[in-house]
Amino acid sequence: MKDKSYRRHLAKTITWRFIGTMDTIILSWIITGNPFIGFKLGLAEVSTKSILYYLHERVWYKINLTKEGVTLESKKRHLAKTITWRLIGTLDTMTLAWIISGNPLAALQIGLAEVFTKMILYYFHERVWYRVNFGLPTRKNL
Repeated sequence: MKDKSYRRHLAKTITWRFIGTMDTIILSWIITGNPFIGFKLGLAEVSTKSILYYLHERVWYKINLTKEGVTLESKKRHLAKTITWRLIGTLDTMTLAWIISGNPLAALQIGLAEVFTKMILYYFHERVWYRVNFGLPTRKNL
């Protein structure tokens, strides 16, 4: 049977990108005081983050975290995914924010602010998707 998990990862990419982009736009607007910087950054991130997120999902799908033969429980796995994604996502945001705003301090502030907001949002996004069967060949144990 052909692995159709890529459909799930595409769907997760789209839902997360919407949530993440809205968060970036709002934070950038608040920090810079310029709504256009927020919208430009959000637009730029749609492409870079979609690609990075999809690749992150594919890597984590292949990772089998076990301790003494027992699979790591879902909450710990989701926390680990949250941390690795936030590192990648924050570096991408800070780089793009610096390029778009021309202000390295604003880029740092945006990156630091989104560490907190996006880790919380991402964790709950993972928990919701954990309960959704879409794209799974068989249902995983909850």
